[in-house]
Amino acid sequence: MSSRSLTIALLATTLLAGPALAEDVTLTIESWRNDDLVLWQDKIIPAFEASHPGIKIVFSPSAPAEYNAILNSKLDAGSAGDLITCRPFDASLALYDTGHLADISDLENMANFSDVAKSAWQTDDGSATFCVPMASVIHGFIYNKEAFEEVGVEVPETEAEFFAVLDKFKEDGSYIPLAMGTNDQWEAATMGYNNIGPNYWKGEKGRLALIKGEQKLTDEQWVAPYATLARWADYMGDGFEAQTYPDSQNIFTLGRAAIYPAGSWEITGFNAQADFEMGAFKPPVLNEGDECFISDHTDIAIGMNANGPNTEAAKIFLNWVGSEEFAAIYANALPGFFSLSSHDVAMDDPLAQEFVSWRGECNPTIRSTYQILSRGTPNLENETWGASAAAIKGTKTPEELGKELQEGLASWYEPQQ
Repeated sequence: MSSRSLTIALLATTLLAGPALAEDVTLTIESWRNDDLVLWQDKIIPAFEASHPGIKIVFSPSAPAEYNAILNSKLDAGSAGDLITCRPFDASLALYDTGHLADISDLENMANFSDVAKSAWQTDDGSATFCVPMASVIHGFIYNKEAFEEVGVEVPETEAEFFAVLDKFKEDGSYIPLAMGTNDQWEAATMGYNNIGPNYWKGEKGRLALIKGEQKLTDEQWVAPYATLARWADYMGDGFEAQTYPDSQNIFTLGRAAIYPAGSWEITGFNAQADFEMGAFKPPVLNEGDECFISDHTDIAIGMNANGPNTEAAKIFLNWVGSEEFAAIYANALPGFFSLSSHDVAMDDPLAQEFVSWRGECNPTIRSTYQILSRGTPNLENETWGASAAAIKGTKTPEELGKELQEGLASWYEPQQ
């Protein structure tokens, strides 16, 4: 081949390589995980960009409580990013059903996820998968080990022991016993009701019975957790009604509180901010010797904006999210987000290891409202936010809350009618 022919051939090859190589494509990720920004910028994005020249990633989060509304508004306006971080079950299914999320079942690395892992981001019949599973989170309580030693209390295993520990801290007066507020409402439901509740309704047994219409929200096992939450108010410190989620995080990490009702997603931020040693304990069982249940919740996945401008580059990124490289980076860059992939990921963080160890001791379930039961109006997930906050503030009785929630669900959900 002559040098002129070689030049023409090389030029043709370059042109055929397409825009992904000719100029950078920038993909924007929509997410509610606003506390993960630095980790995406420092670890996850550089790892992807190093092996995928020509594709740039911008992580653009919103506040958790505002994410759904902001995302829906952007999608309707056609201004949403190429990649959509997916909540589990119905919120994302609704986005798929309205044509906002693409079917990505045919991505090669979807083979790395079990049917259970994918179930939170599939159609009811399993025929389409619209998000790549990233992680689950586990609920429990994070505590200040130094405070426990100072006041002379042990990690509680039963509810009676839990309240005895809270009483000791209240008596001592050096620490707020329980760092949580009710201003944002969602944390009262997520780290309150759906944290302790599975021990009452026996995890999946109760959750699935509610979906089938075999149990009602007025049944004792669904009402009783609200009565327990009402008792928390005595230990949450002055002004908890106005206390926001970031306020609670700060109160705990500054060493002013003994116990933080938590999800494992807090680990990264708390490690960076707290200068004391932390431990974790699982939701206390009602009575000694009871089987334990934990919320090991299929929490987060990522999908593709069906109407985004860069679908080919978005698919390349999503396939990478299904890889072993991503699983290892994500689980260790964000300790407390436990991989859903079939890859065996070793975890370095002791607090994350403590949370994940409960998988071997307790029965796992997911949050009670997320699958099917929040498809109608009123939305049971959002109603549970308000009910949990009301229970803690004492503005309504547990029985009144159960009755209201049951009436709301029965108003649109046939199995409960």
